[in-house]
Amino acid sequence: MPLIELTTIINAPIERCFDLARSIDLHKLSTAGTQEEAIAGVTSGLIGKGQRVTWQAKHFGFRQTLTSKITHFEYPYHFRDAMIRGAFKQINHDHLFQEIEHHTVMTDKFYFESPGGIIGRMFNNLILTNYLRKILIKRNRFIKEIAEGDGWKEIIV
Repeated sequence: MPLIELTTIINAPIERCFDLARSIDLHKLSTAGTQEEAIAGVTSGLIGKGQRVTWQAKHFGFRQTLTSKITHFEYPYHFRDAMIRGAFKQINHDHLFQEIEHHTVMTDKFYFESPGGIIGRMFNNLILTNYLRKILIKRNRFIKEIAEGDGWKEIIV
């Protein structure tokens, strides 16, 4: 199963970073270009333990729907969203936070598995891993920018 692991250092309090990472509203803003919308479950605000969200987005020219659930929640250090319905065979996304010397270290561990056996694995290696990595990098840059500025005040109410 492929793993994308990213680390982002943010000059902001850990609680702010944690809340921005679980903000449905920030997620929508950070995915401009994919027409991503939360269509069921928690569709705005902060998602929490045991809650679900269903996303609809356009990737590779196709409209796709994915439902995830927060399966682990330890404020403000770790939460996991796991796909419970969607095109993938499996997705688990761990969001980890540490406070080190007045900075927050945000680590993403994004595990995914495509269906389709060997063809799915080839697609992962040739296209999908890099595509998903770019989306996560863009999202993390957006979280960092909002957390370090004043934009967080409009998202975390």
